[in-house]
Amino acid sequence: MNDAIQPDPLSIHRTIVTLDTHIDIPWPTGPDPFQDGPRRVDLPKMVRGGLSAACFAAYVPQISRTPASEDAAYGRAVAMLDQINRMAHTPSAIAVRIASRAEAIVAAKRDNVLALVPCVENGFAVGADLSRIAAFRQLGAIYMTLTHNGHNALADSCNPRRDLGDRETEHGGLSALGRAAVAAMNRVGMLVDVAHTSRDTMVQAAEASRAPIVSTHSCVSALCDHSRNMTDWQLDVIRDVRGVIQITAVAAFLKPNAKPEEVTVVDFADHIEYAVKRIGIDHVGISSDFDGGGGFSGWHDASQSPNVTIELLRRGFDRGALEKLWGGNFLRVMRMAEGLAG
Repeated sequence: MNDAIQPDPLSIHRTIVTLDTHIDIPWPTGPDPFQDGPRRVDLPKMVRGGLSAACFAAYVPQISRTPASEDAAYGRAVAMLDQINRMAHTPSAIAVRIASRAEAIVAAKRDNVLALVPCVENGFAVGADLSRIAAFRQLGAIYMTLTHNGHNALADSCNPRRDLGDRETEHGGLSALGRAAVAAMNRVGMLVDVAHTSRDTMVQAAEASRAPIVSTHSCVSALCDHSRNMTDWQLDVIRDVRGVIQITAVAAFLKPNAKPEEVTVVDFADHIEYAVKRIGIDHVGISSDFDGGGGFSGWHDASQSPNVTIELLRRGFDRGALEKLWGGNFLRVMRMAEGLAG
């Protein structure tokens, strides 16, 4: 009798939608994304690694909050979104497309075109002007991370900035402006990203948002006790609102105080497997935070993305599960947010 045919990891990896939901871009200048260079993610590495879509973040660092600094942050975010959008109009041997809706990401895969997905990291860029949220969406942003390191006018962060005078909490979670921002994001079909937020902010955002919340780059607190990671009860909240946690490739989030060379794909898959067992396969996904702190032995850059698929297959995850983890779950919440817009 013939042995059962084993699935080919590379064939599966290259035929499913593989969406990395959080990648930073160097700013204001950096290596050419069209060239195979020192960036952990550039277009040649995406092609080699079978990565079909990537969320590129217009990241705004937290500084002292003044009207002038908030205006400057908004200007920076818009300029970064413009740069991401210009990538689709740059002559290149690699075909790329801006994809700001779930079906556009799926269509890009079907057409063998890389999908570039804009997003915004840190609601500091909103300042007190909620019209900026619609402007971000018009520039293609599919989600906004409510905070980064340090509280802002919208919400409390899980990492208060003592150097900026932050107390442990400022708003007790979402501010009144933050609740209005969540409603504004719902209206334009942007996902509410709770990576970097305090636990109070996270649960209040889950309650306030009509669409499921996401955490685009976090890990599991039970396996690595870090302020950026999600506790079991937070995972349960994500499940209960039909959201998704995207397990990320930051070494110190995967193993306590670990350096990248001390972490492997096995450690990464442990977090995925824990979350799946806790809240179900429909609520877990994959992200890297490449060029923003992510990367470890075995998944150093986008070209090594198949190693994640290989390890998950080894653990018994089948093609259907991999489709959900590598993008299907995130596409589901995108569709839900899009459907509730207006």
